Amino acid sequence: MIESMKKLIYLVIIYGFNCLPIKKNKIFLFSYYGSQFGCNPKYITDYIYKHYPKNRFDVVWAFNDPKSKSHLKHFRKVKTMSLRYFYELCTSKVVITNYRTTALFVKRKEQYYIQTWHSSLRLKHIEKDAEDVLPTSYVKMAKKDSLKCDLLLSGSKYSTSIFKRSYWYDGEIFEHGTPRNDLLFKSNPNMRAMVLEELNIPSESKVLLYAPTFRKDNNLEVYDINWPGVVEKLKSKFGNEWTILVKLHPHLISESKKLIYGDNVRDVTSYDDIQELLLATDVLISDYSSLMFDFSITNRPCFLYVPDIEEYTAQDRKLYFDIVDLPFISATSNKDLLEKIGNFQHEQYRRSLGKFLKQVGSYENGEASKHLLKRIDDICYGKTGKRSEEMYEAV
Repeated sequence: MIESMKKLIYLVIIYGFNCLPIKKNKIFLFSYYGSQFGCNPKYITDYIYKHYPKNRFDVVWAFNDPKSKSHLKHFRKVKTMSLRYFYELCTSKVVITNYRTTALFVKRKEQYYIQTWHSSLRLKHIEKDAEDVLPTSYVKMAKKDSLKCDLLLSGSKYSTSIFKRSYWYDGEIFEHGTPRNDLLFKSNPNMRAMVLEELNIPSESKVLLYAPTFRKDNNLEVYDINWPGVVEKLKSKFGNEWTILVKLHPHLISESKKLIYGDNVRDVTSYDDIQELLLATDVLISDYSSLMFDFSITNRPCFLYVPDIEEYTAQDRKLYFDIVDLPFISATSNKDLLEKIGNFQHEQYRRSLGKFLKQVGSYENGEASKHLLKRIDDICYGKTGKRSEEMYEAV
């Protein structure tokens, strides 16, 4: 009853603000429902800051805790679900997010909604392809969100085919790559040094990042990597001293301390920007996360630790690719993982990566933000049209 009343109050506020004029150059962004400054919306914002005059766009970000982002000075900030939040959202020309919007985004016909999604390619089934394991409430929300959408970003031909089949969306798909991956096309030693300094890691240290996805039962046993053994194997194979970074899915942020042990193992689960971590990473270990495809841009080694492959594909999500057909080296036990690290052949791996990226038709070339901002500039200053009005009748 209380939630219904709150929603009704929000909707009254929204419909009131939706009567106000839209500011043609205002861009409203949020990432993972206001929890972070990261993913594609961050890199769109950074591109604006670096390449456009100060007053060309009025950029507004929504955060659950704006005070924690006080160090970010080059755009305005609002608190999610506040009165100001709804005012800025309702009067923005362009709305950008990397996740589904709820019923509390009542889109206006004059607004332009860009859905960046949060991966360039995915291994796990998504949306309609995973409808049998998704909550009914999410499916309902997703279908309504797709009706609002004007532009959906794609990182590859394979992703485009997935979106056309599974996203409940028949609008334009923007095939120019994903903004967050532009960073990985540059060596950027200064950025790497900044990340290492922030994490208090010696500049001469090599970095292994472990970034697995979650399981629907939040099982922690599948993350049982033998870190002392991995460190010794990395030293013998690649040389140098190594620091292990562990970034769990946000669903497990309260559990991460249970998996961090050893002097050279650090918990970075709360670190906002995974792309910065990937830039600073020499070796990645993941499992079913789409991060592997982002990291492939760097040509650095990626291993998949998948001890629960049979259970995961039977109970959690089906996969778009057979794990053995991927260019990344997979292991199903700690012994297997150590052997695969020791036997790693970089040139063979690079050839496999190149073949795979050609197979999926990757659009990633480091200029996704540039192409997207050209479109946004045209939208804000009246040089391009929108989806037809009948698309909004069901929203």
